[in-house]
Amino acid sequence: MIMQKLEKYNFKNKAFALLSLLFILFFSSCEDVVTLDLEAGDEKIVVDAEIIWLKGTTGNEQLIKISKTAPYYNNTTPKVSGAQVRIENSIGDVFTFTEKEPGSYVCTNFVPVINMDYTLFVTAEGQSFTAVEKLTSVTPIDKIEQEIVPDFGGEDVIEVTYYFKDPADEVNFYLTDYQSDFLIFPNYELTDDDFLNGNEINIRFSDEDKIKPGTILNITHRGISKNFCNYMNLLLEVYGGSPFSIPPGNIRGNIVNASDSNNFAFGYFRLCEADKVSYVVK
Repeated sequence: MIMQKLEKYNFKNKAFALLSLLFILFFSSCEDVVTLDLEAGDEKIVVDAEIIWLKGTTGNEQLIKISKTAPYYNNTTPKVSGAQVRIENSIGDVFTFTEKEPGSYVCTNFVPVINMDYTLFVTAEGQSFTAVEKLTSVTPIDKIEQEIVPDFGGEDVIEVTYYFKDPADEVNFYLTDYQSDFLIFPNYELTDDDFLNGNEINIRFSDEDKIKPGTILNITHRGISKNFCNYMNLLLEVYGGSPFSIPPGNIRGNIVNASDSNNFAFGYFRLCEADKVSYVVK
């Protein structure tokens, strides 16, 4: 069973690498200014297209963000304005996304249907992109528990565990994100039902001594496709490397340039049913 964690941005590791580098530079030269010539890839369109249908909602409001890749030292992410964005389902319904602010495109009449195929169409900066994916269901979170467990150093920490029943006789993949005030960015975890098909599955989360009584932990539990699960696994390998490196092999999602296959966009079009719970640590 896959149970791996992905942080969108490993702040601690990056800060440590930068501090170590500055330490070496300081003691090797107190006068010279050293500028690192880091590798830079070609500028690419980035399409962040997650259609997420939270249980208990209609799912009609959806958001797609379009931006560009930027050099390592850039403090801002370039937004892509003026794009045309729409999604069509397999029975011909069209859902148009309108730009509400630079790079953010909103739809207010989306209709989510489990196991239906949807096609994304994006026209941006003279390029046309498309992607196809199916809306994947998820079983709800049944319960959440916590306990005190020892960490790797032997210190007691709070561990939060949530439980759900995996559907029998089908292969399922799950993506969980955890959000809280002590997390700079969401923490992600991938799970599949290999060896646990049809059984109760539990997912555990802890973060050293940062989870304390009163902490609010927002848990979003998604059903995802196998292809998207494989894509996320590849991202795990990227974030396990040097913070100065460019993603090896330019990891591609399912978004294809309809006119020039070599000028692909980064990102992944996915449609997920999800259950979201806010848990207050005791």
